[in-house]
Amino acid sequence: MAAALLTAILAVSTASIFIRFAQAEAPSLVIAALRLTFATLLLAPIAWTRYRLQLKSLKRSELTLGVAAGLFLAAHFATWISSLEYTTVASSVVFVSTGPLWVALLSPLLLNERLRRAAIIGLVIALLGGTMIGLSEACAWDNGLQCSDAVQALQGRAMWGNFLALIGAWTVSGYLIIGRKLRAARSVSLIPYIFLVYGIAAIALIVIMFAAGQSPLGYPLQTYGWIFLLAAFPQLIGHSTYNWALRYLPASLVAVTTLGEPIGSAILAFFLLKETPTVIVVSGGILILTGIYLASRSESREERTENREQRAENRE
Repeated sequence: MAAALLTAILAVSTASIFIRFAQAEAPSLVIAALRLTFATLLLAPIAWTRYRLQLKSLKRSELTLGVAAGLFLAAHFATWISSLEYTTVASSVVFVSTGPLWVALLSPLLLNERLRRAAIIGLVIALLGGTMIGLSEACAWDNGLQCSDAVQALQGRAMWGNFLALIGAWTVSGYLIIGRKLRAARSVSLIPYIFLVYGIAAIALIVIMFAAGQSPLGYPLQTYGWIFLLAAFPQLIGHSTYNWALRYLPASLVAVTTLGEPIGSAILAFFLLKETPTVIVVSGGILILTGIYLASRSESREERTENREQRAENRE
C-alpha cells in the first residue's frame, strides 16, 4: 500500500510541469479536455473487453455518483490547470493540495463525523498560510516584511491564480468523497469506476472547451506529446492509484498522501522551470501543509479509533 501511494505521489508531482510545457502553445481548457480524453481512450480497450458486463450492470445510484464524481473532476482540472497561467507552480500546487483539509471539514456534514479540535486549529493555520501566499506577489522581505497597496494585491494575477487553485481543491474534495462512498461499497471495480469518471470529466471539459470558443486541433506535435504524458502518468498512474486506495482507506487518509505533491512539484519547477519560491511563499506553504497535516491526522485518528471499536464489537 505504501509503495503504491508513493508511486502515485511521484506520478502526480509531474502534472504541473507537463502542464506548463503544454501551456506554451495550448490553452488550459484544451489541455484539461485532452488530458481526460486521452486517459479515457487509453482505458477504453480494457474497459470494454474485460469489464463490459460490469459497466452495463451499474445501478442508477452508482451511475449518478459516478457522473457527479466526473463533473467534480472536470471542474477541478478546469480551474487548477487554468491557475497555472496566473501564479507559480509552487503556489498553485500548495493551494490545490488543501483538498485534505476540506475533506476533513466536510466530514461532519456529509459523513456524520465530529470535527475535532486539531482540525479547527489546522484550518486556522492553513488559512494564515494561504493569506501569506496570496499576498506574496505584493510583498517582499527586505529588512522586514514590506507590502504594497492591499487593493492592488487583491487585484493581482497571482491572487486570481491562487483562487482558481483553491476552487480546484474544493472540487477535488468532492471527487474524493464521492469516490470513497462508491469504492468502499466494493460493488464497483477500479477500471469501470475510473473509466466512467474520466469519461464524464472528458465530455464535460470538451463541452466547456467548445463553449469557450477553443479548438483541440492545430497545435504542435510536441504539445500533444506533453498532454499525452499528462494523461499517462499523473492521470492513469497517479489518480488511478488514489482511486484504487479509496476502496481500502478512508478518504482523509488518501487525501493526506497528496501532501507530497507540492514538494515534488516545487523541486521539479526549481530545476526545470527555474522558479525559485520566495521566503513568503515557502513560509506560507509550510503553514498550509502543517494545517492540512493536523486536520487530516485528526480525522485519521478518529477513523482508526472507530475501526478498533467496531472490531471489538464484532469479537463480542
